[in-house]
Amino acid sequence: QVQLVESGGGLVQPGGSLRLSCKASGFTFSQAGMAWFRQAPGRERDAVAAISLKNSVTYYANAVKGRFNISRDNAKNTVYLEMNNLKFEDTAVYYCNTHMSGSDYWGQGTQVTVSS
Repeated sequence: QVQLVESGGGLVQPGGSLRLSCKASGFTFSQAGMAWFRQAPGRERDAVAAISLKNSVTYYANAVKGRFNISRDNAKNTVYLEMNNLKFEDTAVYYCNTHMSGSDYWGQGTQVTVSS
């Protein structure tokens, strides 16, 4: 079974940093594009960042460009999201995602709360 397990969320002050991790299993990680989404209460789940194989192609939402970095370590079956200069509006549950064979797969999410 495809499994995605996020970790690294927590409470952080504005301007602070966190690094989220997503450990993947149950599929050939090195052949799959990966992405991070986030969802705040009452809002849609939106893509934050995505990465192709070997970090060759990346996507970032405008709201996080210049602050967040997505990367992957295929040897560890892990994708990371480095978040810097965090803002109040970054508060959300962050989800790891992959898409294959016509289906989306999601982790259970990790909470990121930015508060002073």
